Amino acid sequence: MKLTANIKPISHLKAHTAEVVRRLMDEREPLVITQNGEAKVVMQDVRSYEETQETLALLKVLALGNRQIEAGRVEPARAVFARLRGAD
Repeated sequence: MKLTANIKPISHLKAHTAEVVRRLMDEREPLVITQNGEAKVVMQDVRSYEETQETLALLKVLALGNRQIEAGRVEPARAVFARLRGAD
């Protein structure tokens, strides 16, 4: 994803808000808003934002799992399943 293709000044956002929102929802690509020539914010549609947050949550779980493996805090799958079956 290249953000450089979707850069607009804040004046464009002010003058074309409805159009910008409609484009964000249709294209599902983030938009960089600049102020005085400097990137200030990134806008995206809600669905894309939620998907990004879910992806980040999964990546955090994977990172936690990797740290546990590196620390040697692992257990054979058979032992875990046996323990879970015994909890019923």
